[in-house]
Amino acid sequence: MEPAPGAPGGTGEGPSSSSDPADPGAASPPPPLPPRQEQQQQPPLSRYESQKRRDWNTFLQYLTNHKPPLTLARCSGAHVIEFLKYLDQFGKTKVHAAGCTFFGQPNPPAPCACPLRQAWGSLDALIGRLRAAYEESGGRSESNPFAARPVRIYLREVRESQAKARGIPYEKKKRKRDPSAATAASASASAATVPEKNSEAGGESSSSALPAAGGTSSATTSAVGVRRDGSSSTS
Repeated sequence: MEPAPGAPGGTGEGPSSSSDPADPGAASPPPPLPPRQEQQQQPPLSRYESQKRRDWNTFLQYLTNHKPPLTLARCSGAHVIEFLKYLDQFGKTKVHAAGCTFFGQPNPPAPCACPLRQAWGSLDALIGRLRAAYEESGGRSESNPFAARPVRIYLREVRESQAKARGIPYEKKKRKRDPSAATAASASASAATVPEKNSEAGGESSSSALPAAGGTSSATTSAVGVRRDGSSSTS
């Protein structure tokens, strides 16, 4: 007679075995640890980085919608200028035409029909962000279309034309000199002048002192000679 499957000495495994996967009381493996929140959360982008990313995506979309479509490798300075002119339709800066009665007036008293354009400062900042984004995306600095000479010339022409039309000159701000640095420079200059005066004074005193010393020595010598003469005459 063979022993029952769950009897002692039997070869079968009893139903209370912990290795049975269908057993609800069997020990289950621990759940995996959740990833650290620091790894999931990326640091927030700065305002400059966010704006640079939006500008870069806008330019890439412009290349895609271009007819014919353009690739970034074939983009040149001329295409960048076309992109800047395309953005003028979204500008908010009134630029008076040469025939406008308000041409050259910074604060016109009444509205006019002159078009709105992108301000020169906005275009200049935009080109700076796109130039950095191009190199961060793997582009070479020597082939950067945003740093091309025609783009720089175009920006300079926009600046000059808008300055005349709006009556607002764009001048580079001069750096204010630090008053503490100016005071330190004047103090060092005065300190360097004092030793020169002292050396001149010292030269005069030493030169004037030399004849006096010579006179004293000559007088002493003459006195000694008189005494010698007197003693010799007495003897």
